[in-house]
Amino acid sequence: MKVRLLAAFLRSFCRPFLIAAAAFFIAGTSFAGPAQAQSATRSPATLRTLTKANEVHSLSTEEAKRAYRVHLRAVVTYFDPSYDKETASMFVHDASGGVYVDLPVGFKIVLSPGMLVDVQGVSSPGGFAPVVDQTQIEVIGQAPLPSNPIRVSLIRLHTGAEDSQWVEVEGIVRSVVERGHNVRLQLQMEGGIVGVVMVKEEGVSYSSLVDAKVRLRATAAPMLNKSNQIIAIRLMCPGFSMIKVLEPVLGDPFQQPVVPIDGLLRWNEVNSRYHRQHVRGTVTLQWPWPDSLVCIRDATRGICAHTDQNPRLALGDDVDVVGFIEVPDGAPALYHPLFRKVGSHNNFITEPATVEQVLESNHDSELIWIDGQLIGINQSASDFTLMLSSGKNIFTAVLPKKLVGANFTPWQIGSKLRVRGICSLHLDTGSSAAIEGIAEAVSFAVLIRSPEDVTVLERPSWWTVTHSLALLAVAVIITLLVLGWVMALKRQVARQTVLLRESEQRFRHMALHDSLTGLATRVLLNDRLNTAVQRAKRHFGGITLLMLDLDSFKEINDTFGHRAGDEVLRVTAARLLEVVRKSDTVARMGGDEFIVLLPDLSDPLSAEGFAAIIMNALAGPIHFEGKEMRVSVSIGVCSAQSGDLDADALLNCADTALYRAKASGRNCFQLFTTDIDEARARNAS
Repeated sequence: MKVRLLAAFLRSFCRPFLIAAAAFFIAGTSFAGPAQAQSATRSPATLRTLTKANEVHSLSTEEAKRAYRVHLRAVVTYFDPSYDKETASMFVHDASGGVYVDLPVGFKIVLSPGMLVDVQGVSSPGGFAPVVDQTQIEVIGQAPLPSNPIRVSLIRLHTGAEDSQWVEVEGIVRSVVERGHNVRLQLQMEGGIVGVVMVKEEGVSYSSLVDAKVRLRATAAPMLNKSNQIIAIRLMCPGFSMIKVLEPVLGDPFQQPVVPIDGLLRWNEVNSRYHRQHVRGTVTLQWPWPDSLVCIRDATRGICAHTDQNPRLALGDDVDVVGFIEVPDGAPALYHPLFRKVGSHNNFITEPATVEQVLESNHDSELIWIDGQLIGINQSASDFTLMLSSGKNIFTAVLPKKLVGANFTPWQIGSKLRVRGICSLHLDTGSSAAIEGIAEAVSFAVLIRSPEDVTVLERPSWWTVTHSLALLAVAVIITLLVLGWVMALKRQVARQTVLLRESEQRFRHMALHDSLTGLATRVLLNDRLNTAVQRAKRHFGGITLLMLDLDSFKEINDTFGHRAGDEVLRVTAARLLEVVRKSDTVARMGGDEFIVLLPDLSDPLSAEGFAAIIMNALAGPIHFEGKEMRVSVSIGVCSAQSGDLDADALLNCADTALYRAKASGRNCFQLFTTDIDEARARNAS
């Protein structure tokens, strides 16, 4: 008994000294060498716990990967219960700032903005900036949304510096789209347009916001490409209550004063530049839905309106149009329009014009007729694009294929035509005259309303180069005695022959090459593909075909405008031409789809390597008017040997492989296999 009491006394007396000795030993060994003193070698269990949103969001990418423990108490500023149909989307904010919370798949807790929550998890790099991952959420109560938003400009937003932060912006609402459980707004700010997303609430009239000047509070969120690079910005608004109307829309938009079309964008209207404008005129053109184009004319001039609705109008209808003004290609146009029919008449005034008159005068959006010789027809797109020449100038006329019947026969090359339609000018805002204050017209197109707007004035001439040379030979024999006159005639014919050949080569090139990118058209590609197939069969060779499609090209057009989209297509074409061989063919199939034909290449590994080279070549940023655009591409690859060669089969296989590449997440390439073909067939059935 005494022995046990003595042992217990010694343990209680010596324990503090033993603990202190152990701590001193551990501290000593921790400073034993420089390699052991580095904080980077600590395990996650020894990292400090982050208790502020800003501490998480301010981590570098490498630091965020270390999985710091996170324990926050913050208010929910945005919550979408079904952001991508599987997982929810959530931002929270505390006194230090905001951060994105990555919720697990199948998250079931019903949250709403204004809830005070306890968030536990670990740091993660996220897609753009650090986020909270592996989260556990507990609702504590209610709390007010942040009262100190950051006032930001659009330029500041697009830098991404305010990612996940609570911001305040002002602008004019251009459009409202209610889609599923979301509402999406386009907000016209100083310098551009930003998208706003919010969860739809019952009983709220979102359409009443269109054309109103508002101030809203929201969380700034990036829009990324497949490489997790920021390409645009979105505002995630927690609800309608965060929108304050500064200048409401006063009643029916059609009740606001009618502005003469010639008075738009004038000094008297400068204060209403970003608001809807009310014009009235007679419909002079309507192209079919879904990408409808409606042109009208009043007593002063004409203007065209772009809409994704079906206004159900007819030529000759008198209409009121309310819409927002944009200036694509230097000419004003209306977007997000509303239409109201007020009457009808058929008093169309068509003005005759020459190419010189169109380029020197202001005929934009006017109904004109003009004569020219047909030198080519591009049928690869959704429209018939006629190329016509008048003197030394060339212009185009466009007719949607939806406006012609199945038995329509295009006009014969070489015919002299009179085309009637709406003039669409393209102004050069970068010329020396534009710098001085006046933008010059550099090209134009005639928008044709129906095949009846094209009249054949003359059939193709019998006079060809061959016929001219034959008659020249006869003339030389008959006029040998008049040597001087014969020599003069020969020199004149020689000059005409050179001019005819040069014109023929130029027109043939225009007919077989895309006017925007200079690449081969579908007609030229089919010719070269069939030639390559026959050659490969004769020499027991092979062929590789790559089908490319730019990812998110529509978003580039919507975000930066169609001129920026055209620049993306031109740069993409130039980069493709830089990496292919001289014997290869690069073609534009229409829109943002390209084909690369590699004759004498049938090895799948080499084909995949070439696809990787193309993806790398197209991955660089594209700069346009001070903006940086990121582009990625999906590629379908098909390689075949001589025994399996068939032009249509190659195109179908490449298209099937492209379908798999896009279904696999895009920004990748996919080699065609029979498994892919069978999978697509099953999906189609």
